[in-house]
Amino acid sequence: MTAGAPHVLDNPALASLTGPHAHFAEKRGRVLRYPVDVSPWLAMPDAPDAGDWADLAALAGPGAEVPLTAYAGQLPEGWEITFHVEGVQLVDDGLTTAPDPEAVRLGPADVPEILDLIERTRPGPFLPRTIEMGTYLGIRRDGALVAMAGERLHPPGWTEISAVCTDPAVRGQGLATRLILAVAHGIRERGETPFLHTGAQNTGAIRLYESLGFRLRRTTAFLAARVPERLPEAVS
Repeated sequence: MTAGAPHVLDNPALASLTGPHAHFAEKRGRVLRYPVDVSPWLAMPDAPDAGDWADLAALAGPGAEVPLTAYAGQLPEGWEITFHVEGVQLVDDGLTTAPDPEAVRLGPADVPEILDLIERTRPGPFLPRTIEMGTYLGIRRDGALVAMAGERLHPPGWTEISAVCTDPAVRGQGLATRLILAVAHGIRERGETPFLHTGAQNTGAIRLYESLGFRLRRTTAFLAARVPERLPEAVS
């Protein structure tokens, strides 16, 4: 890779939706997104122009809130930032991965229970079809789902670990660590490299990830912006 060339993880949603997750892609011009019941992630070009912003507005609709993860430029007139949290991206730098004998593969039938766990633990967005993005593993106790982790973005050669969460009643037992390493094991078995995102203020999680063998690759930001209610008329 030549000096200064963009890395596939610099715009991971774009790399996913033009690569292994292309079958999910809804597209208008150069703007791509996942179906709204799969994931809120969408992909803009690295340097969007006025036409790209118009396409995003048309795809999302007037007044819609759209994620602009890692975008660092200026917004067009009429757009407003509605959410901004600093984040970090970490990559596998020596994980000791292993399958977990207690972990079970989760599927569409488990989605109602997954959504209940997500609601109680708030690890980030999980929608009715997010389960289709990759492998999700869970641990049950007395039949109830108490911890989970899985795969989200899928740039070529990489897979993001996401939805890591544990019911408060069983925290401190190492379940999240076991599931991270089990999901990472499956990723490694495919010849790919695990990575993940978290909030920059989530220092406890960052320390855990680094202790497992992740390293900080870059800082980023999680943004959302609102599409103007009145869009400019299209030029014929």
